[in-house]
Formats: sequence, structure tokens, C-alpha cells
Amino acid sequence: MGATNVFAREHSVDGKVVLITGAARGLGAGLAQRLAARGAKLALVGLEPDEMAKVAVECGDDAAVFEADVTDWAALEAATAAVVERFGGIDIVVANAGIAAAGFVRSIDPVAFERTIEVDLLGVWRTVRVTLPHVIERKGYIQIVSSLAAITHAPAMAAYAAAKAGVEAFANSLRAEVRHLGVAVGVAHPSWIATDLVHGADEHPVFGKLRAGMPGPIGKTHPVPLALDALEKGVLRRDRTIHVPGWVGLLKLVRAFLPPIVEIGGMLRGNMVAKADRDALADIEKRGAAASSRPVGAGGAASMKGR
Repeated sequence: MGATNVFAREHSVDGKVVLITGAARGLGAGLAQRLAARGAKLALVGLEPDEMAKVAVECGDDAAVFEADVTDWAALEAATAAVVERFGGIDIVVANAGIAAAGFVRSIDPVAFERTIEVDLLGVWRTVRVTLPHVIERKGYIQIVSSLAAITHAPAMAAYAAAKAGVEAFANSLRAEVRHLGVAVGVAHPSWIATDLVHGADEHPVFGKLRAGMPGPIGKTHPVPLALDALEKGVLRRDRTIHVPGWVGLLKLVRAFLPPIVEIGGMLRGNMVAKADRDALADIEKRGAAASSRPVGAGGAASMKGR
């Protein structure tokens, strides 16, 4: 089971306006195509306009590209206004844009660390704040993409875990605030999904090895369609939580016990955290902090362009 509320009534998205951030690739692009096939009108928002244009072609005539950095208030406001002008309103928002920079707190490039927080947490807040009046007007749905990292806080992922935990808390507060206005809010917790972001992390000379050492299902990479199935159902049913795979939801029940388990696990498995810490320092010495800590994948590169 990838999502909760399995007996909920599905809502048609035919003719509905869906705004998706981070729509150039990965889960954002795939979800856009899924919803377009159901008759939705897609507003693709993010960086990499050429890539989003390719996604728009796959989505059909009722899809349009709106270039905007989710950390830029003015750009988001302009994009939202353009979406409303083009489509007449906004019914559904999927706050999906995100990046990941791997590194230990004592040695990670501060620019990469703070950029991860800015995109993954503040980018969600800004997206929701700018689009919320339109969603309220149509009594719509907001789906916020968090992560398994919000529940299991692994070493070398402090920025990403902090941002995704903040996103989960943000979504929970928002849900309580807008329920009386007829707006539903969902938060998604995907595990490792075979996207460019995860592939980029696996290619890192230090942290790819660290992730490969994660035990059992915690370190397993899952196919993109599994996540898209759950996110699509989440939109259709307006689910409050979406877990990919379903066992991620079970971890929430024992999350208080997870930090010490992670700490002990890192020590028992050949003290792999200590080794990775040393390797990270060596990698930084060789390549520099900016290169070693650069947000992974094409999306991460686009987010850091010019910085």
C-alpha cells in the first residue's frame, strides 16, 4: 500500500488546473504526464525550461511552461499570475521541487547546505503561500513532497533531512489551518526512488558508498512507477499522507527509536560513518568543498547555476 485512506472517493481531475513545481524531470515530470492523461491542465513550474517544454509536449495542448525558481518570490508570483491568466485558476498544487547535497556538517560547503534548506523547505513555503489563495477559491488540494529522510535521519544528510522534516511539519500545520476552508493537504514520503537525484547521489565517490551500506529496505532503490502510482492516487483521493513504499508509514510509529538505531548501526557496520567522514575530508582536499558538496543530479546543478 503506497498511500493512506484507501477507501476514499476519487476526485476527477478532468479539466482541473494542476501546478507542479520541479516539473522538468523525475517525479514532477512523470506525475504531470499521468494527470494530463486524465484530462488535467498542467502548469509546469521550475528551472530548465527546455526540459519542461519536452514534458509539456508529452502532456498535450493543455500544458504550459512557467519558468521560476521556487526560492524567488517575484518569479513565483509572476509565474502564478501567468498560470491564472492562462488557465483561469488553480485547483491543485504539487510542491515537488527539491535538491540534495550530501556532506558532513563539519565539512560540507555552507552554500550547498543552505541552498538545500532554501529550495526544499523555504521553496515549499513560498510555493504554497503564493498559490494558496487560488486553491482556497476552488477548495482544492495541495500535495507536498517530503521524504523518508524526514523520518530516518541518516549521517551526511543533515540539510536534506532537516528540510524534509520541516516540510512534513509545515504540511501538518497547514492542513489544520485550511481544512475549514475546504482545502485538503497531503504530504508524501518517498523512499529512495530511481530518479536523477538518487542516481547522482549514488555516483558520489564518498556518499554513494555510504548509502550502499544502508541495511535492508532502508537502502533499497525503488522504481519510479511505484512512486508515481502512489502520488497519482494521492492526488485523486486527496490523501493526507502518501508512503512509498507502504512500510515507510510504519516507521512513523517508531520514529522516536530510530536515531539511536542509526547511530549504533553506523558503528557496528565496520564504523562506516567514521570512514566516510575521513573519506569526505580527503575528497574535499582533492576536489574542494564546493565540488564535493554540490547538490546531486541535473536538477541540483540547475539550482546551483550561477552560485
